[in-house]
Amino acid sequence: MGWLLLGLLVLGCSRKPSYQGRSVAELERMLDDPNPTVQSQGAFGLSLHGAEARPAIPALTRALKSPDTLVRQQTAVALGKIGPDAEEAVPALIDALHDPEWSVRRQAAVALGQIGSSARAAEPELRRCQRDKNTLVRKAATEALDKVTKN
Repeated sequence: MGWLLLGLLVLGCSRKPSYQGRSVAELERMLDDPNPTVQSQGAFGLSLHGAEARPAIPALTRALKSPDTLVRQQTAVALGKIGPDAEEAVPALIDALHDPEWSVRRQAAVALGQIGSSARAAEPELRRCQRDKNTLVRKAATEALDKVTKN
């Protein structure tokens, strides 16, 4: 019985994550899955592709409105990893700076900083976030402002 349990444990641990080895198109489709866990894994997988995930920006922008906090957070991570090419997502990330969850607000600020000067429209909201009740949001907003306002 012990060997069977050990075997099942090893087999269970050897499964690769659902996002591993997937193309941008496959990961983008994961964002439309009804399961929030699959959606967040799709967003995380897209973040690993960096700027190559640019075609998924519209789907990521929609996912920023998910009812699931982790999906919204991972979506902001992915948009930030795309970098300056994610300029079209700036309005949605500005909206995410008003998210009720501090972790989403923080990640939206980080993403805007990673987008850089293309996210200059976010400057007023990032300044507002410097007064956020959460220290990590305030810090992320300050760091993002430095990157957004650079020429």
